[in-house]
Amino acid sequence: MALGFQSAKLPDDEPGPLEKFVALLLGPRLANREQKGRKIGALEGVPAMGLDGLSSSAYGPEAALTVLMPLGAASLFWIGWIMAPIVALLLILFASYWQTIRAYPGNGGAYIVSRENLGTHASLLAAAALMIDYVLNVAVGISAGVGALVSAVPKLHAHILALCLGILLVVTVANLRGTLDAGRLFALPTYLFVASFAVILGIGVFETVVSGGHPRPVVPPPQLPRAVEAASVWLLLRAFASGCTAMTGVEAVSNGMTAFRDPPVKYGHRTLTVIVVILGALLIGIACLARSYRIGAMDQSQPGYRSVLSQLASAVVGNGVFYYVAIASLLCVLCLSANTSFVDFPRLCRTVAADAFLPKAFAIAGRRLVYSVGILYLALASGLLLFAYGGITDRLIPLFAIGAFLTFTLSQTGMVLHWRRVRRSPAGATERAVRAHEWINTVGALTTAAALVVIVIAKFKEGAWITVVAIPAVVILLKTIHGYYDRLASQVRDTRPLQLRDSRPPIVLVVMGNWNKITDKALDMALSLSPDVIGVHLDQLAGPEEEEHDAELRAQWVRYVEEPVRAAGLEPPRLVILRAQHRAIHEPVLKLVRELGTKRGGRRIAVLIPEMVRQHWYEHLLHTYHARQLHSRLLACGDSGLMIVDVPWRAEEGEAPPHRHLG
Repeated sequence: MALGFQSAKLPDDEPGPLEKFVALLLGPRLANREQKGRKIGALEGVPAMGLDGLSSSAYGPEAALTVLMPLGAASLFWIGWIMAPIVALLLILFASYWQTIRAYPGNGGAYIVSRENLGTHASLLAAAALMIDYVLNVAVGISAGVGALVSAVPKLHAHILALCLGILLVVTVANLRGTLDAGRLFALPTYLFVASFAVILGIGVFETVVSGGHPRPVVPPPQLPRAVEAASVWLLLRAFASGCTAMTGVEAVSNGMTAFRDPPVKYGHRTLTVIVVILGALLIGIACLARSYRIGAMDQSQPGYRSVLSQLASAVVGNGVFYYVAIASLLCVLCLSANTSFVDFPRLCRTVAADAFLPKAFAIAGRRLVYSVGILYLALASGLLLFAYGGITDRLIPLFAIGAFLTFTLSQTGMVLHWRRVRRSPAGATERAVRAHEWINTVGALTTAAALVVIVIAKFKEGAWITVVAIPAVVILLKTIHGYYDRLASQVRDTRPLQLRDSRPPIVLVVMGNWNKITDKALDMALSLSPDVIGVHLDQLAGPEEEEHDAELRAQWVRYVEEPVRAAGLEPPRLVILRAQHRAIHEPVLKLVRELGTKRGGRRIAVLIPEMVRQHWYEHLLHTYHARQLHSRLLACGDSGLMIVDVPWRAEEGEAPPHRHLG
């Protein structure tokens, strides 16, 4: 039930230096009511969700050519036969996800579709595969972008890892500002990339046609190596499996439908169409021109490396200004392709956390109405992966695409069952239309399943076994988290009326240092809760050389506490002085709590912990943390009858108020 409180900034709620810096970096905190205005359309949707797919045109064909390197010049003949089924598979996925978006306009991701149609276990498999694939997408995209940069500026080869981590930081901060901000920020490099390579491919195709299939390169690409082996089915399957990385971003739109403004289906369809059309044109153009200009892959780990697109741009337009504009846009798009994961991964984690399979923190919106915990986790995981593999794309590619094609298969299979259920429903669509939808998703499920089998077999020994092992491990982790929440829910569930166990006021212990305004406020609070109050002071908490002021404290207690309380006609609090022999503040207090519990017949005990509020950064360095330590240790070691109350005190509170309430 909404209470109707209006949020407002208090007069003394001035932001500190850290908050000011965060606001400058990430932007001001957004209110929940502003969420609708943070939705995106197709213009922002393409850079927000399409960068993964568009950028994969750079490393998908290159990954296939890398596998074909042992064929030498013959690799150029086979690249067309490798890319043709990949483009056909892309069109099948386009038709399939077009239907998924229409059927699940709220969220058509593989997790939701699998949960609704295939059950919990299948949905967890889809979630695990997607999570791993999103992490890999960030690492592969950024490393490929840095590879493009190193191609243009070979002197940077020694700084590949540092460049990868720096770009990851920039993308993370941009996404913490919000999906709308990231989409607008990345729109310029995205559309510049599309325009640049549209011109390059257009010129290249024109030159190829005019020259009869043998265009003259402006800058000749490196000579292809000699063939060291003949083409085999196994080699071609491996090349196909590597080339399939070009399709890893196709599902992004269906996973991120909650980001679109109304009507989401309209903007989702537009975004998906633009992404697939551009990606398909790029894949076909790159394959054709690589063959025409005799461009092959190079070893990225070696100095002098140049990416396939870098060689292609040089061959078509030379190494002038336009070349560097195109390569710069390619670098931006490759690096920013991680943005697709940063948009979809937190939303996926939010849905999974809402079902209690991930920590609940993943389901909480941050200051900019994005799920900040998911963003930070993704950044950390992909950063560790980049560090482990040195930021080299070729080392990461074998781990890639398995998760994507597993989710493709699960999603399409779930959609087949969805259409069968619709066909049995009396209020469903026409029989003919539903059968057509079912047939499209059936073809999609079968083709992606076949591609998945090929990818697993072809890449297994190259490192894909890591992904094959990691996905079940993540599923087990998700189920373990869910089991914890189930056990906790069963323990806290209560269907009985309120149990009035003990209505007597508790024994209140006030843990105190010297007599001061902080102690005054805590005792004032304690006496309002119960007539049975005990002041607890600990000696030698700083060590054996600490001076004892017991006599002075007792005199102050009589004068400032006992006398005014007696004058009010109440029983004055007692003062107990304990020795902290091991300098652990909680040990003597816990011992006293247990003794009182035994003597007072199980009566409830409340411990009041006064603490000065640290309002400036330097105060965190100038004061101890005894109050927080006592609080945490009492929580951990105290029994169910122990209550803990924090009493904050701020320096501007000034003089303590008189004890008027005692009378």
